Amino acid sequence: MASVMFTAVADEGGNIGPYDGDTTVIFRKVITNIGGGYDNTSGIFTAPYAGYYYFSFFYRAGKELQSGLTLMKNSTVIVKAFDNKPPSVHSIDNAGNAACLELQAGDQVFVILPAKHQVWGANNCTTFSGFLIKQM
Repeated sequence: MASVMFTAVADEGGNIGPYDGDTTVIFRKVITNIGGGYDNTSGIFTAPYAGYYYFSFFYRAGKELQSGLTLMKNSTVIVKAFDNKPPSVHSIDNAGNAACLELQAGDQVFVILPAKHQVWGANNCTTFSGFLIKQM
């Protein structure tokens, strides 16, 4: 079986967002990219092989604005994690989600920052990872 795995970090040095529309998050700092499926210029993982894959994302955000991320497969929403702007009691939000997906070679998986949301893009707090469980 071929090895495919990646972990990348959003390393923008501060807040990412908010933007007027949904925006693909580009996790520029690559920690691991075995198999070369993750593109740190677009933020998109492209499956090199058909198979079953596991993906996760985690984020940290300040509480000034809504925070959240959405995992996408091609144009389909898979899972989300988000928090509305709460009372000022808490100053930080941490969240994440994960999914196992069946992919065909060429399918794309990426993370969207929803419109009017923000996450923290520094200190290795916001990450996107995935790996091939079983090749078909």
